[in-house]
Amino acid sequence: MPNGNGNTALREEQTGDLVKELSEQTALLVRQEVELAKAELKVKTKQAGVGVGMFGAAGTAGLFVLGGLMAAAILGLSTVFTPWLAALVITAALAVVAGVAVVLGRSKVRRATPPVPEQTTESVKEDLKTARTRAQGGHR
Repeated sequence: MPNGNGNTALREEQTGDLVKELSEQTALLVRQEVELAKAELKVKTKQAGVGVGMFGAAGTAGLFVLGGLMAAAILGLSTVFTPWLAALVITAALAVVAGVAVVLGRSKVRRATPPVPEQTTESVKEDLKTARTRAQGGHR
């Protein structure tokens, strides 16, 4: 008949093995989640970079369009005003448009949030849910 010390030592050894295995699996899980987050953010960052480049090209083209429109507006107004006054009126109008754009743009940037890796977030939530379920099942 085994004594109480033998069973206790066996249980402690099994518990130690379980704790070690849990620690190893947790470390592996954390590494995998970090790698998933890195991969997801890399894809999103690349997409954002391409979008920013396209905005740059559109902005450059838009600047040339605006220059043409300014010249046309100045020439049109110069039939009513002297050319220097027509240029001043168009410049003032553009300054107002630029001011409004700055205020609206600053407001949008302040409300912007950093990109969140959705897949990683969901995966971590599932992992936590599974861990809680197993922990509750282990106590019963």
